[in-house]
Amino acid sequence: MAIEQTVKQQLAAYLKLLEQDVVLTADLGDDTHSQKVSDFIKEVAAMSPKISVAKGHLKRQPSFTIDQANQPSSGIEFAGVPLGHEFTSFVLALLQVSGHAPKISATLKQQIQSIDAELHFETFASLSCHNCPDVVQALNIMSVLNPKISHTMIEGGMYQDEATQKNVMAVPTVFLNGEEWHTGRATLEELVDKASGGAPQALTDDWTDQQFDVVIVGGGPAAGSAAIYAARKGVATAIVADHFGGQPLDTAGIENLAGIDHIEGEKLMANVQAQVEKYGVHVLTGQHVTAVRKEDQVKIDLASGNTLTARTVIIATGAQWKHIGVPGETEFKNKGVAYCPHCDGPLYAGKDVAVIGGGNSGIEAAIDMAGICKHVTVLEFSANFGADSVLQAKARDLDNVTLIANAATKEITGDGRVNGLTYTDRETQETHHLDLEGVFIQIGLQPNTDWVTAPIELNARHEIMTDTKQATDVPGIFAAGDCTDSAYKQIIVAMGSGATAALSAFDYLVRNDVAAKQPVTN
Repeated sequence: MAIEQTVKQQLAAYLKLLEQDVVLTADLGDDTHSQKVSDFIKEVAAMSPKISVAKGHLKRQPSFTIDQANQPSSGIEFAGVPLGHEFTSFVLALLQVSGHAPKISATLKQQIQSIDAELHFETFASLSCHNCPDVVQALNIMSVLNPKISHTMIEGGMYQDEATQKNVMAVPTVFLNGEEWHTGRATLEELVDKASGGAPQALTDDWTDQQFDVVIVGGGPAAGSAAIYAARKGVATAIVADHFGGQPLDTAGIENLAGIDHIEGEKLMANVQAQVEKYGVHVLTGQHVTAVRKEDQVKIDLASGNTLTARTVIIATGAQWKHIGVPGETEFKNKGVAYCPHCDGPLYAGKDVAVIGGGNSGIEAAIDMAGICKHVTVLEFSANFGADSVLQAKARDLDNVTLIANAATKEITGDGRVNGLTYTDRETQETHHLDLEGVFIQIGLQPNTDWVTAPIELNARHEIMTDTKQATDVPGIFAAGDCTDSAYKQIIVAMGSGATAALSAFDYLVRNDVAAKQPVTN
């Protein structure tokens, strides 16, 4: 399997950074998949004198381990060819095994090294999955730092039979010591906390003793934009989030951001994060905010039990996929019910699937999956599809896509995993059943505001109410992005509202400083 020239150029630059010799130990057969893995590792080894290839006996064939020469096993293994979104995971594993220390805090490193249990992780991943690399890289770091921990990335497309046998219907899916342990995106901090069996780690005094001028709750486009604008004003700024990236991490390609013709969501948010860090913003991930309280200052309560103090707060927690609320949706989540076609779509190659939702996201999902699935049926509740006409036309031109309007989904059926869907024709009231192996729900977003309480005002859709300056009805508390009552949920709109919120927070700080310095008169 030849590596693309552009990828080879990137890899060549990274291989120059190897500190110690590395051995790729492979277990290969005579099949096509083994040939692909063999070609990959031989091509990599040929690019650096510090890399050699050896034969070994591993759990899966084909697969290979990455170890430092003449040292104990790193515990890192790849069952498949780590290209696509897993290319970065492979490069980082090479560098870290060769001696480069992972770029994590000393506290988190100590927490990983203190885990005193044999933990053998296996992650089913897709090379097109935007969420998988975070999990794969996190578990690889844990393996490098703790000899009792090991991790194997399993390429779902190459090991589809094993994925089916283990009932893997979504990626990333992590098994721990043979038992399903975790599904979906997660940060290193979250995975370490879960592996340690504890709650989110308590903060150090340098966080809890500091009073920030602006604390931004959230890690998506609105939060990143707010942090950049606030920090450039020279005020002490912090971001608190469970992870950095937000909804764009589930977006394969963004083509409507002014000035940028095309960019992947993951790359966009990596750029935003780099800019945030450039301006010295304090970033705290792996923490969940449970409440924001206005006292003399604003108090931000965390699930860890700690409290941060700020003069102003910007809530920018974004939104998550909306659920349809029918029988079977919860029962078969990650067992045929999915919300991210880019991540989970490859697991449904050659299968019949349905997409619920006829807006842009639903029709785009149908078009994408038509290339790998046997047949895609799109169900839209309304009489008309809401997607752009050009998208609808493209979908209707595909032989293996069927568009059905006026369809009210009643139940997702299955036996351990999805096997069908029942819907009612809203015009004729006739009931129909589709035999399916997957259902992708694409009906929009709901705000992440379940933790927001009075006196912060929410509307009937649980969106935070704001004025034209992104101010809530509580002085000093602002909100931005998809968690608010903004008319349009778009990345560029969220970024704009984040900038507005930061400028408004700065204006609030200036006005309150001026007011505090005014002489008291009778």
